[in-house]
Amino acid sequence: MKNQDCGTLIKILDSIIEGVFTVDRDYRITSMNSAAEKILGIKENEALGKYCRDIFKADICSFSCALKKSIDTDSAICNRTVYIENSHGKKIPISVNTSVIKDTHGNITGGVESFRDISDIYSLRKTIESAYTFEDIVTKSRSMQEILSILPDIAKSDSSVIIQGESGTGKELIAHALHNLSDRYSKRIVPINCAAIPDNLIESELFGYKTGAFTDARKDKAGKIAVAEGGTLFIDELGEMSMNIQVKLLRFLQDRRYEPLGSLTPVEADVRVIAATNRDLEEDIKNGRFRQDLYYRLNVINIKLPPLRERLEDIPLLVDHFISMYNIVKNRQIEGVTDAVMQILLNHTFPGNIRELENIIEHAFILCKGEYINESHLPQYLGSISIRYKPESSLEEMERLHILNILEKSGWNRKKTAEILQINKSTLWRKLKKYGLDQ
Repeated sequence: MKNQDCGTLIKILDSIIEGVFTVDRDYRITSMNSAAEKILGIKENEALGKYCRDIFKADICSFSCALKKSIDTDSAICNRTVYIENSHGKKIPISVNTSVIKDTHGNITGGVESFRDISDIYSLRKTIESAYTFEDIVTKSRSMQEILSILPDIAKSDSSVIIQGESGTGKELIAHALHNLSDRYSKRIVPINCAAIPDNLIESELFGYKTGAFTDARKDKAGKIAVAEGGTLFIDELGEMSMNIQVKLLRFLQDRRYEPLGSLTPVEADVRVIAATNRDLEEDIKNGRFRQDLYYRLNVINIKLPPLRERLEDIPLLVDHFISMYNIVKNRQIEGVTDAVMQILLNHTFPGNIRELENIIEHAFILCKGEYINESHLPQYLGSISIRYKPESSLEEMERLHILNILEKSGWNRKKTAEILQINKSTLWRKLKKYGLDQ
């Protein structure tokens, strides 16, 4: 098929909602429909002649290109889910179909790919299933980016991990991402929360029991370790575990065997352990609240998540993320938050971190009847926060106050302030001098 014929075909397809583009045998784009332009955020004339991998930026481009497979095997590929990156750097889940283009003699001259944005479906499914992956972690914070960069290697290692961070920083999200990135992803990740279960029940919850092990044990029950066989055991609130259970968990980690309550027969287990805590375990060891030997057995890899107050640049991203999510869940069409609301959020210290921010947005969804969330839709306790930004402030005054806010939160550390603002140190120096903050 000639390029102009492909173009004619694409124009016909402009009326459909699926994105479509065609390539030649060198994988250079020969045409693109309007839906593809919208999803990718790029115009056809900007894409023509470029390699599809440079425009599509899919996670499969470098190692498992669907178009290449179609052309190499002369076969169609249907409904393959991949992530692409649009022109704004946002990762989008799409469903892909690929096939070949042939000339009148049956020779393959290129390929055609159709795709549709499944962000809404994907978000809703994840809300229901909590099937978190690497792509669900919303951040542009340098400290978080450093963690994300090593997450795939940690996932593949199969070593025990301790995730430390304040409540609401996303420890469970990281644990699920580690599991889903690992070779154990086809099996279950099984959580147990040590703070939510009475101490006298944790042992039976972990190891299970046999009939007659105690008065109410009328039949065998598998413990969390057995349920997680081949997968991952996620121990949340590890610091709340009693010393007695710590001893038994240590024995399991050493031997990879355990005995259900009421049984004298050891059971072998193939389970990876990921633990999370908001406590300072090293301090707990000094105070005799946590076993040092268990700590070192679990702490093969340690991930420390920064609180949201040290990730201010992530607040606008997270606000957009939660608004998009609740628009789907609650079937709403809220566009965003007002400048005044964003100023309030940037000034808040977020003791509840990301979970608190999500709760604030959900609360606002209940009260907001228009397109934008304003101050009246926020929880009342936020109204008592000192707000240094004023809606009538000039852009320069808002920038000055924003820089001042971050300087104070970083202890006037200019290097850290520049990193948070994502500007170089010389640019920060000029701004500090401009606004009289270079003292």
